[in-house]
Amino acid sequence: MAKSKIYPDAKAALAGLTFDGMTVMAGGFGLCGIPENLIAALRDSGAKGITAISNNAGVDGFGLGMLLNTRQIAKMISSYVGENKEFERQYLSGELQLEFNPQGTLAERIRAGGAGIPAFFTATGAGTLIAEGKEAREFGGRTYIMETALKADLAIVKAWKGDHEGNLIYRKTARNFNPMMATAGKVTVAEVEEIVPTGTLDPDAIHTPGIFVQRLVQGTFEKRIEQRTTRKEA
Repeated sequence: MAKSKIYPDAKAALAGLTFDGMTVMAGGFGLCGIPENLIAALRDSGAKGITAISNNAGVDGFGLGMLLNTRQIAKMISSYVGENKEFERQYLSGELQLEFNPQGTLAERIRAGGAGIPAFFTATGAGTLIAEGKEAREFGGRTYIMETALKADLAIVKAWKGDHEGNLIYRKTARNFNPMMATAGKVTVAEVEEIVPTGTLDPDAIHTPGIFVQRLVQGTFEKRIEQRTTRKEA
């Protein structure tokens, strides 16, 4: 009988997977759809010198911001990092390396990594600082630059529902980055709001097939709001 993919908690789900100098992909968009429990477990693992691939760097004291506070991240490969003062401090003081990517380019680099495509050409960033040191070619009279794929030792993702085989469904904005990261990790660990019996999920609704997911854990979520904007009363 095949071993169960379901683990009792986030710490158990990461057991034996973390090490110093590892590369970790963390899904989500802003604070939406981030693997809150697995990030906390990664912090508690004590692994350091991490290269973190994530669209955002969390906020101060939450999400990947927790790993910045503990100085466990050595390098960030990101698109938007503007909500984290500790990130800014570490970067400007030279304590943290940063590789900036246009948001679509970051998503495609991750997707390419999961698809086995080593590199691709894109017009985004051509003629800017993004293009420095990268191969450039012309196609149809337009300049394109070569971007390399991204892969990780560990991908941690957050989904809405998962079944016992690791098939996942994401909800709304949480589909940003989580699905492609799930394909690009040597090992993918998913945390979900609900685990349902295999066969319960509509096959046409599944976003990540279970073949990409090695471990699964049901979490409890704080779901913070990054920036609360409210309409003034008339």
